Amino acid sequence: MEQVPAAPASHRRLIGRLLLLVAGAFAFAFALVPLYNVLCEATGFNGKTAGAGRGFTVGGLSASAAPAAVVDTGRSIRVEFTGTVMPGLPWEMRPLLTHLDIHPGELQQVAYLVRNTSDRAVTGQAVPSVTPGQAAQHFDKIECFCFTQQTLGPGEAREMPLAFIVKQEVAADIRHITLSYAFFSIDGQRRTLTRTAEAR
Repeated sequence: MEQVPAAPASHRRLIGRLLLLVAGAFAFAFALVPLYNVLCEATGFNGKTAGAGRGFTVGGLSASAAPAAVVDTGRSIRVEFTGTVMPGLPWEMRPLLTHLDIHPGELQQVAYLVRNTSDRAVTGQAVPSVTPGQAAQHFDKIECFCFTQQTLGPGEAREMPLAFIVKQEVAADIRHITLSYAFFSIDGQRRTLTRTAEAR
């Protein structure tokens, strides 16, 4: 019986390097999503907006909620509000105001009306996006229903408030900003994860 010759040392080194390359690529892919989110929030790329939950309760702002800012009354920006519900979420949503003319530095508060059209409790998560993208890093959400998951009971309707400031640093040639929300079903994601775990 003929023996298979052992692989030369150079082949073993090449295989080792290729395995290290594969492991490095896997680690990079795993870290890519959080790195991308950090980059987007820092630069406003892809419409990611600034702001995070600062401990305010939904429905009102405390006196300390509004950061001290000088209002630029010499110019105004029209902010339009839109929203969409993604497939799999049995909700309806619409902004109570479709647009608002604001001065940079002004604290503004608006609300979206959201209704669960199903006969069961459903949890959703809103994801915001701002256009143009270069305005996103200057759109500071002080209070937003997008900071947390929202659960609506069967047939329940709720006004979900948003408090925001367009900072003075926004470019002078930006006179129009669109804030869009996409509501996704958290329950659908949970079912998908459960089915994936059971299949393993």
